[in-house]
Amino acid sequence: MSLPNPGESPRTEINRLKQRSVSDRDAMYEILDSTILCHIGYVESGQPYVLPYAFVREGDRILIHGSSGARFMRELSKGAPTCITVTKLDGLVLARTTFDSSMNYRSVVILGTAEEVTGDDKNKLLEKVSDGLVPGRTLEVRKSTNKELAATTLISISLAEASVKIRTGMPHDDEGSGTGVWSGVIPLHLVAGEPIAADEESQNLPIPQSVKEFRANPKG
Repeated sequence: MSLPNPGESPRTEINRLKQRSVSDRDAMYEILDSTILCHIGYVESGQPYVLPYAFVREGDRILIHGSSGARFMRELSKGAPTCITVTKLDGLVLARTTFDSSMNYRSVVILGTAEEVTGDDKNKLLEKVSDGLVPGRTLEVRKSTNKELAATTLISISLAEASVKIRTGMPHDDEGSGTGVWSGVIPLHLVAGEPIAADEESQNLPIPQSVKEFRANPKG
């Protein structure tokens, strides 16, 4: 069953700065696949909470894992409504006035409820999450034990209801040239630094291939 395009549901239709709305699912996938950090919001006993979590996309859903003892994971597993945001900040847009200054960004907002993943699918998808964060890492480490798997909760959230908003390009202001004020864009890029070994053993081991490849193509 095909899902609606981003922004097509009443709750995700963009009204403010509508020209930045993007209704292309492939554009949404590209944003989600290029980063590993999201912010998840939910309300518990009338109190809003927003927490940062790692995630990966698997088809038309995203996967998030965490401690089975975490109150947050328990609440989402019970079906608490959630709002998830993913943002890629690409640059600071400096106009000739602070009023017209902005940011270049790519963002996704997802609305829905989580479903807990259990059974055989859970173990396979947990490996997919790990490899989604650092591709190839699961081949370099030992398998998770049954105790570790039991201590981990895996949830999925459908991408059925989402919106995508993108801003690119230069400042748009009414000042024009001849003001003596510089305007333009400061590009922002994620850079992966030199890996730091955790202990003496790791200092004497070669850098793993997964780490080398992540450094060449960081996600964040």
